[in-house]
Amino acid sequence: MADFTTLIQGWYRRNKRDLPWRQTKDPYKIWLSEVILQQTRVDQGLNYYVKFTTQFPTVFDLANAAEDEVLNLWQGLGYYSRARNLHASTKQVVENFGGVFPRSYEGIKSLKGVGDYTASAIASICFGLPHAVVDGNVYRVLSRYLEVSTPIDSTQGKKEFAQIASEFLDVLNPGDHNQALMEIGALICLPKNPSCETCPLAGSCAAFHSNTQLNFPIKAKKTKVVKRYLNYLVLFDGKDTVIQKRVGKGIWQGLYDFPFIEVESLNGLELSVLNHYEPIEIMQDGQLKHSLSHQELYVTFWVVKVSKLDLIQGQIKVPISAIEAYPLPQLLIRYIQQSRLFDAD
Repeated sequence: MADFTTLIQGWYRRNKRDLPWRQTKDPYKIWLSEVILQQTRVDQGLNYYVKFTTQFPTVFDLANAAEDEVLNLWQGLGYYSRARNLHASTKQVVENFGGVFPRSYEGIKSLKGVGDYTASAIASICFGLPHAVVDGNVYRVLSRYLEVSTPIDSTQGKKEFAQIASEFLDVLNPGDHNQALMEIGALICLPKNPSCETCPLAGSCAAFHSNTQLNFPIKAKKTKVVKRYLNYLVLFDGKDTVIQKRVGKGIWQGLYDFPFIEVESLNGLELSVLNHYEPIEIMQDGQLKHSLSHQELYVTFWVVKVSKLDLIQGQIKVPISAIEAYPLPQLLIRYIQQSRLFDAD
């Protein structure tokens, strides 16, 4: 594997992107970057990394923050469970490790929301421990390099690729090796338009020589997408509106949104069900489609003007002008930005 290691690390030294988390070995900052960049492009995640390290420069700062503050700063990144786990993990570091980030793979993996990939990245980059990372970029590079036909989303595939990555790992310099492999996947070995002519591995890549790059990696399953139809009720008394904090394990846990009614079709709401609010006026205020990993949301917004806002348990009344002070799903941010109801006075 010496040639493989030499080729990717030489390329990495010459071509790696200048990113702030590559200027440090602080495990707190490396961990922040890894969590932020899960299912997020680097160009988008970079601003969030800067915001988090500025507002919460140490693990103590993040551990002591209110959940709403953390979610508000995370707003727009999606997959909010990452932010909640991030917050919970900092509390673990402070309470269980005295504020010192654990230095072992097992200790790192004991933190809430930290799996094999993140633990391997932190362990190898910060502490030089020989643990190979396997993420989407690594799956793509290795499956093409060796023409591995085992589906990456199967139990056998996950075991096989973990074994391959470990066999290729440079145990003397695991941090740079892992980062080099991921960087090649991010910049060269792209899903649809790989730049094989500039790839350091082209000379020994099986898929390149057989022109089968786009056949790999192989997936066995297709994600089933569920369609949902929601009607958000923007109750409004001329000054204030009503929002509620989402609880449970569904989407947007811990964020705030308006009361809503779910129906079976896009135009399936019977407006008569809103009569118990004693509305002065009901006005449709736009429709939006919002895609999540396993759901497609078709959403209609209704402004329901009332003389008095009656709250039920879990709801709070807020000035219409102050709603963006609360952590909101990106869907609601889009709506607020386009609705005349929220125009500044």
